[in-house]
Amino acid sequence: MDRLVYTAMAGAKSMLDRQSVVANNIANISTPGFRADISLYRAIPVDGQGLPTRASTLESSPGSDSSNGPLIDTGRALDIAITGRGWMAVEGADGKEAYTRAGSFKVGPDGALLTQGGQNVLGDGGPIALPPDTSISIGRDGTISAIPKQPPLTAVTVVGRIKLVDPEDSALTKGPDGLFRMKDGSTADASETVSVTAGALEGSNVNAAAAMVDMISLARNYELQMKAIAHGEENDKQATQLLSTN
Repeated sequence: MDRLVYTAMAGAKSMLDRQSVVANNIANISTPGFRADISLYRAIPVDGQGLPTRASTLESSPGSDSSNGPLIDTGRALDIAITGRGWMAVEGADGKEAYTRAGSFKVGPDGALLTQGGQNVLGDGGPIALPPDTSISIGRDGTISAIPKQPPLTAVTVVGRIKLVDPEDSALTKGPDGLFRMKDGSTADASETVSVTAGALEGSNVNAAAAMVDMISLARNYELQMKAIAHGEENDKQATQLLSTN
């Protein structure tokens, strides 16, 4: 009887773990550049005394969905979306280089180009700073040009170029802050083939309908595991009564 309860318990825990992953994906349906987390199960042996007859399941997230999200026109000069493959380099909270596809930028009080989360946007030479009293234009290769708001309006200055990279998806890992980093701790080289579209953002690649179906399916599977545990408990009570009678 313990095997039934143990198996059902392991199944219920796995359902809860996977629900948290799917719930996080649903919560980020409207987050620009979000890549949906993938959830998989794998069997692991349970160490202990006696013969190795026990196995459990472990929910893990081996990676993220690498498909692109929809392109959303915003008309905002500081919004860019990567066309096809590629990533934009930013500075993480640890001061190290990280990568994102969320191209909604803003200008900090000191003129620094920042993500909406407050991370510095990196160029080929480090964080990018913008001159005051200028309008910004971003080219397809990530080049940032500053146009003065006062005459002469033709005095265009190239401020820098956003670092665009294109590492293999298998070389990246997603951190708890939603940013991607190289698995080996290195930094990716700048790519000349990555291009961006100004005045647009990439939407989340989460399939809302599929995620809701997964959530409903997980809830029903969890209920099934709990019913199995209750059934095992009832059988155990009846077996105890029979043994007591004998």
